Amino acid sequence: MDSVRYDLDGTGRSVPLALKILIAGGFGAGKTTLVSALSEVRPLQTEEVLTDAGIGTDDLSGVEQKSTTTVAMDFGRITINDDLQVYLFGTPGQDRFWFLWDELAFGALGAVVLADTRRLADCFPSIDYFEQRGIPFVVGVNCFDGSRRFSLEAVRDALDLDPDVPMVLCDARERQSGKLVLISLVEHVARQRGEPVPVG
Repeated sequence: MDSVRYDLDGTGRSVPLALKILIAGGFGAGKTTLVSALSEVRPLQTEEVLTDAGIGTDDLSGVEQKSTTTVAMDFGRITINDDLQVYLFGTPGQDRFWFLWDELAFGALGAVVLADTRRLADCFPSIDYFEQRGIPFVVGVNCFDGSRRFSLEAVRDALDLDPDVPMVLCDARERQSGKLVLISLVEHVARQRGEPVPVG
């Protein structure tokens, strides 16, 4: 994808092109962790402590140690070069905050859906959302310590994904692992648009 710079105020000064990528997935899938690992600046986080008020609403099965939740979004930034910046928006994972999704998704290049094999069904709402709106996405299977490992083919079958949706094993805590997921998304978007796939 070509990067361009825009002269916004007629002074010859230009600003880099900004690409927006969503980080989505179920409650506790690692979205905040991934944005934090990737962002070159201190990420903006809207995490709040889980309280007794969420009992009966928040399903903690499989993530019993989780004590906080994102209530609006996470935000991070990656500078690729002088001409290109990537903005990362982590979406809230709980149904009651989904009214924010349309605003967050507006203008997005694409999305990463983080899958937690301990709670794989939590991926379906995110996948359905992006499929229905024609937003390109990839699935990053977050490999949690101590969780059972499955092949990408097994996860693809369980999620009933189209064959052209890329899938990547990842560790949301590791910056390099997260970069590979983003590269997979950018390559996927380029292929869908019939553009040359970036190399390197």
